[in-house]
Amino acid sequence: MSASVAVLDYGSGNLHSATRALAATGAQVTLTADAEQAWEADGLVVPGVGAFAACMAGLEAVGGPAIIRRRLDAGRPVLGICVGEQVMFEAGDEHGVVTAGVGVLPGRVERLRAERLPHMGWNTVAAPQESLLFAGVAGERFYFVHSYGVHEAHWPTGALLTWAEHGGDRFVAAVEAGPLSVTQFHPEKSGRAGARLLRNWVASLA
Repeated sequence: MSASVAVLDYGSGNLHSATRALAATGAQVTLTADAEQAWEADGLVVPGVGAFAACMAGLEAVGGPAIIRRRLDAGRPVLGICVGEQVMFEAGDEHGVVTAGVGVLPGRVERLRAERLPHMGWNTVAAPQESLLFAGVAGERFYFVHSYGVHEAHWPTGALLTWAEHGGDRFVAAVEAGPLSVTQFHPEKSGRAGARLLRNWVASLA
């Protein structure tokens, strides 16, 4: 039986593209704001586009932070994408306004230090050899659209970090920390490499 995946519906703009890409892996995908459906699924996906504060407000409106924490506390997989990655950190600083995040990863989301922003387009990433997400896609390019990211943090023991660089600025491209996986790039917009990454994640739910 194929894995069940819930995509958390909290008003973010790329929900449907993420849902389609996940369905293409063969998973049974449901787009939902219902807490119990989000809990019961084998995997929960939290996409996101736009501003950190707006995404957090949307998440809080559907009880998203509590759903995410409940799943992670129980060891149940969660995947965050783009701003859905960023909100997993402790805080986001946009235009001098600091907004609290879900706080399941240490660190602060800050404006990238590159001269040209946004960072938009295809970029390679440096993933650790032990990575499950990036199995079979080492050296491939992924699609980024963002002006903010995480530069450093006191990472959890055993966390696997994948890095990328734009304009000489090194930032976190992905984190794998126990049941939590996050990507700053959009796997659903990253062609065959992104499709393989999503298949890798869905396969880990079995």
